[in-house]
Parts: sequence; C-alpha cells; structure tokens
Amino acid sequence: MPEGHLIHRHAREQHTALAGRAVRAASPQGRFEAGPYDGRALTGVEALGKHLLYHFENGLPAIHVHLGMRGIFLRHDDPATPPRAGTRLRLTADDVAYDLIAPIRCEPMDAPAVETLRDSLGPDPLRDDASPSEAVRRLTSFRGPVGAGVLDQGVWAGIGNAWRAELLFLVGVHPGTRNVDAATALRLWEAAATYLALGRDAGQVVSDPSAPDERWVYKREHCRRCGTPVETWQLASRTAYACPRDQPE
Repeated sequence: MPEGHLIHRHAREQHTALAGRAVRAASPQGRFEAGPYDGRALTGVEALGKHLLYHFENGLPAIHVHLGMRGIFLRHDDPATPPRAGTRLRLTADDVAYDLIAPIRCEPMDAPAVETLRDSLGPDPLRDDASPSEAVRRLTSFRGPVGAGVLDQGVWAGIGNAWRAELLFLVGVHPGTRNVDAATALRLWEAAATYLALGRDAGQVVSDPSAPDERWVYKREHCRRCGTPVETWQLASRTAYACPRDQPE
C-alpha cells in the first residue's frame, strides 16, 4: 500500500498541475459519477495521511481517494492519450491528464464527512498543521506496542510497514516496546517528519540519504549496520522487522 510520502507526492504534483484550472472529469470505467465535476475549477489537492482529497469550486463535495493496495496514478503529458479501460477517474487540463486506476475508494465526500475523516486521523508528519505535542500525546497514550501504535492511522497518519521498520531502527526502539516516554515519542516523530519528507521528494522510502536505495532492516536478512540477523514476526497484522543488537527489547 502506498504510504504517506507517496500520497503527499501525488498531491503536490497534481495540485501544481491542476489547481486553479477548470478540469475535464470522466470515468472511462463507469464506476464514478464524474458529471458534476466536469468543467469545474479544481481549487486544491490535499493529502491526509494515506487519503487524497480533491476540492472544487462552488461547494461541490470533495472527491475522496484511497489507493489501497493496488491503486495507481498514471500521468499523461498528452491529454489525448486514450485511458485504460479500467480507469476509475480521469482529470484533464489542457496540457496534462491524470488517470486513477484500481483505488479502493473514489467517492464524493461532503464537508461533514471530510471533517469526520480529519477527526479520525492522527497527526500527519508531512502536514504543516501537524502538532508535535499532539503526536507525542497520542503515541504515549497508545495501549500496546509502539510498532502497532505507529501503524494505527488514528495515532499517526501516513505511516506504513516500511516506514515503521526503518523509523524505529533509526531511533533504536524495538517495535515491541510498550509505554514509550515523551522524549522517545518526540524523537520518533521528528525522524518521521524528516525522513518522510526525503521519501516524498525521492518517490521512495529513504532511511539513509547516503544510500537512498538501501534499507536498514526492512525486508533484509541481516542488519545493514551491524550484520546481526534481523528478527521478523507478526505485529498488528504486518511483518515487523528489528535488529536485536541495535534495537534491544
């Protein structure tokens, strides 16, 4: 599933390309009612954790998108490029088109529902309005292992399994640790804000800027720092990774 860094990358690119412009909206697949949005000005594209919101003029409901495990966007610099048959939503301007394929959510969302979505999510490390103190409060209040807490979108929004593994390694915290203190939670939050921004700009998880294609423990047999075999187990329905030397329990 695309994690928050990629959702923010999509939002930034599409906002730059489409915001303030009248767009053509269509659903080649026929599974989204695009008519109300066709020819309307798109006022902004916003990322909330793993969610995207497309805002339009004149009080139209936002379009809410969640990519899920299989969803992708395709960009066409020639808007005349035919869409794939499975395209759920195409948004087109004079010089660019974006095709949304295989999302788990693509739906109108009125203002009260948008606020409900916002309220359901924890702070997002890539949003300027995120509160570090609220992020610390939510994580230190979580009743369970920290590795489950950071995946809970109601605690922090946008963190997925790859970032969980790499961020916890970077701050030296074992995923099974419970009752993290405020100082540790703040270090983890600051790491998330720093490294997810690198990942957004690079278009991939970046946990070592000097070797952006490498990972410390995620999907590795041995820790890249010390060579110790990486431990794996199931935590919050996902495979957890930890170096027992650099992340002692």
